[in-house]
Amino acid sequence: MRNRPIPGSSGLVRAMTLLGDPVLHRPCAPVTDFGPELARLVEDMFATMYAANGVGLAANQVGVGLRVFVYDCPDDEENRHLGHVVNPRLVEADGEVVRGPEGCLSLPGLEAPTPRHDRAVVEGVRVDGTPVRIEGTGFFARCLQHEADHLEGGVYADRVTGWRKSRLLRSIRKEPWGSGAGVLESRGSRGAEGSS
Repeated sequence: MRNRPIPGSSGLVRAMTLLGDPVLHRPCAPVTDFGPELARLVEDMFATMYAANGVGLAANQVGVGLRVFVYDCPDDEENRHLGHVVNPRLVEADGEVVRGPEGCLSLPGLEAPTPRHDRAVVEGVRVDGTPVRIEGTGFFARCLQHEADHLEGGVYADRVTGWRKSRLLRSIRKEPWGSGAGVLESRGSRGAEGSS
């Protein structure tokens, strides 16, 4: 039996922020209020992530410009990683750079080969303010870097380059929400070693 409730079980599913929404494209603010509203946000984020069949979700993906993300993500050995981070900092991203398929709940139905380091470390706190350090490898490292990018106002498509970027932009323009493609074109490309 579980001693704790399942994350998201009492949360509400929120509307997903899509590419082009301004909150998705600017850096998020640090959390300063660790009260019940923050706990509710985290619970709602888990519920929203699960409803969308995602493995990670940043607060700005539900329209809240705060530095918070949740995850329920396997690594390459199929070990499950479940949790949340408030005011996260990507403190390490190293190892081999792997170009792997990456998608995003804010760009639904699309993915593109995106370069990421195969090891990442994030530090921050939990909703109760206790410190947390999360280390990931493989697919989980990709997830940590992806969510950290969101909190800086970035999306994975910012890291896609060359013909892959052109193909992704064409695919985005075909989507009902594809008007956000202009944001990506005006921002240029961060490249594989861009800021997180």
